[in-house]
Amino acid sequence: MVKGIVVQFRRGRRTYKPRHFLIDINAKDKEEAAKSIGKEVVWTSPGKEKKKIHGKIASAHGNKGLVRAIFESGLPGQAITTEVEVK
Repeated sequence: MVKGIVVQFRRGRRTYKPRHFLIDINAKDKEEAAKSIGKEVVWTSPGKEKKKIHGKIASAHGNKGLVRAIFESGLPGQAITTEVEVK
């Protein structure tokens, strides 16, 4: 199981996609990040009630090893800079 960090929403200049997130999985380049396409991603909320939101890695993003994940529902804004599990 690999740990990743939620970096940012996928966004444009004036809009953002609430279900799409960029995740850093410590891959060195685009080819290494592309090996994780199709894997499941799980974000667990902090606090007493551990709510889990599932997603899937859709593609690599850029040349520095980030990946784009699409979640079943949007993550809260507080999820940015928190950890996710890549299975």
